[in-house]
Amino acid sequence: MVRKKREYTVEDFFKDNKEELGLELLTSSLKGPLNITGSDVHRPAFALSGFMENYLNSRIQIIAETETLFMRSLEPGQMKEAAERIFSKPLCCIMITKNLDLPDVFIDEAERKSVPVLRTPKETTPFIHELTEILDYYFAPRTKLHGSLVDVYGVGLLFTGRSGIGKSEIVLDLVERGHRLVADDVVEILRRGDVVIGRGQEFLKHFMELRGIGIINVMDTYGIRAIRIQKRIEVVVELKDWDPGRDWDRHGLDERYTEILGSRIRQLIIPIFPGKNITVISETIALDHMLKVYGINAAKSLDDKISDWMKSKKRTRRYLRNDTE
Repeated sequence: MVRKKREYTVEDFFKDNKEELGLELLTSSLKGPLNITGSDVHRPAFALSGFMENYLNSRIQIIAETETLFMRSLEPGQMKEAAERIFSKPLCCIMITKNLDLPDVFIDEAERKSVPVLRTPKETTPFIHELTEILDYYFAPRTKLHGSLVDVYGVGLLFTGRSGIGKSEIVLDLVERGHRLVADDVVEILRRGDVVIGRGQEFLKHFMELRGIGIINVMDTYGIRAIRIQKRIEVVVELKDWDPGRDWDRHGLDERYTEILGSRIRQLIIPIFPGKNITVISETIALDHMLKVYGINAAKSLDDKISDWMKSKKRTRRYLRNDTE
């Protein structure tokens, strides 16, 4: 099930990002008439000057040096009118950059309309980029999948399959060989643009359950180099019980894909039976994927060689037939 967070209260945003963004509250309350509903921001310079046609009041309002200088250039009566225009529509919050001072009339109007005003010491452009990054992450589409995610040679392999098929044991073997666990059992997934990123659940982190042993902490057991917080998912490896009657893919010419959060991810279906070394196969999958990223496809290369050889043999037979005639 795809989940997408619809709203972010200013109170929660302030609590989550106060230290990172250096935020300071200039009004008495963080509760306003609107919540944050997206990652886009708005610079209300035109609204301050009287042009209200494209005043995007539902977005976070960013006030920087240009807006502040314009306000201070106004006469007291004009400044009050500008403040009333800005707050004529409900706002989620106003954020002031570079530790600038907002005229008292604007703070008073914000208090009257219960709009939180926050201030940061950060420069305007870097602050907007950082703010957008935070909100993009918060509002990104996300879901949860039953599986195990490992970084193998820098390639994110997501192992899926029925419960008890051996996903955790494969992951543990890969960790033992120097690869890195991202998540086991439950993988939290979000999409950023076309990139699908997986990470472990907050309270599970890098714990694993091994049947017959119990719970282990991979970081404590194998060290900090055996884990990572998150990883892009590049290949889904679906583990299936061996079925001798099934037509398994043996050449790899036809690429298979699955969809996660609307993004296409390469998928491989690997049969499982006793004695099969899935760990080595997993490493080979990662290496083969990297080669394909660089345009090197072993199956296609062999197919082209066979086609060229067949054409060559056909030409030879035609030549010999013509020569005997």
